[in-house]
Amino acid sequence: MKIATIVGARPQFIKAAGVSRAIRGEYSGRVTEVLIHTGQHYDDNMSKVFFDELDIPEPDHQLEISGGLHGAMTGQMLAAIELTLLAEKPDWVLIYGDTNSTLAGALAAAKLHIPVAHVEAGLRSFNMRMPEEINRIVADRLSSLLLCPTASAVENLAAEGIVKSVYNVGDVMYDVALASGQRARDRSQILKRLGLDAGRFILATCHRAENTDDRERLAQIMTALAELARDMPVVLPLHPRTRRLLAQHDLAGRLEGLTVVDPLPFLDMVALEQSARTIVTDSGGVQKEAYFYRVPCVTMRDETEWVETVALGWNKVVGPHSDAIVAAARDSFVPEDTGATPYGNGQASAAIVALLLAQGEGAAS
Repeated sequence: MKIATIVGARPQFIKAAGVSRAIRGEYSGRVTEVLIHTGQHYDDNMSKVFFDELDIPEPDHQLEISGGLHGAMTGQMLAAIELTLLAEKPDWVLIYGDTNSTLAGALAAAKLHIPVAHVEAGLRSFNMRMPEEINRIVADRLSSLLLCPTASAVENLAAEGIVKSVYNVGDVMYDVALASGQRARDRSQILKRLGLDAGRFILATCHRAENTDDRERLAQIMTALAELARDMPVVLPLHPRTRRLLAQHDLAGRLEGLTVVDPLPFLDMVALEQSARTIVTDSGGVQKEAYFYRVPCVTMRDETEWVETVALGWNKVVGPHSDAIVAAARDSFVPEDTGATPYGNGQASAAIVALLLAQGEGAAS
């Protein structure tokens, strides 16, 4: 069986790492993977280093498409992915998450009548202003195999009338987190380089368009981070797009007092996540990683797809309001660990490959 995996952004590299490892490990000889990198994230610290540190094979195809408006980027990706799939003739196209790369991959495959498997199917924020919400809904509608990370994702699909070929396989990011935590502790020197003490700093990230494109929301977030930096260091790995928009909104001066760094390699980011007192973020992936490492998380959004982290008490969703962000981050909340396993048992990657093989064998028979 030949699988074409389409990735383009940092979270997808992390998710693809576990599945690629399963393909090259216990399923070696039975499955071949062709890796297609759209180029959506092209900076070395947001792309190449992830392939190196996560032991992901070099992409077979580098499409080098990035920047521009959503329509232009997605359209260019669609055309390039279509040509690549015509040349490769895979049995399955495997897509991850909710980016423009996800949408373009699903559209290209569906139009060529190649079955699509969607990892992280069924997630919903119920906020159609988010481009990610549009991408994930369309991807789910076009997919032949819906690979859900949680029971709530399965329920979301059922509410939309999608029940066929839906599986709760667990979260592939949890697989990677289990494999990477100790490696980060052993190899990363980021705390030493930044002069940080474990448990005595806040880690922050901000990149979502709903926050960065809106000057008032971004100003509120930067005001909160500056206030928190009065208590302890606030480390902010700054997304290139956020840096550009801070300057555009005349807010770059509000970075003063923060420990601002460029986007970090994977293991350095994991080391910071594990050692932070609190994580303040608008990233879906970082919310989950905070939960995996049992670090309190404050989410600067109006909603979250990862409702399990909220239900279990590890995540507070406060919106982009400076007073609420500061109050939640200063509250040293550490809930009782109930032993719940909402994201599976760390074997999601192997389960995905097994399902793809089973689907292929069923079609052949």
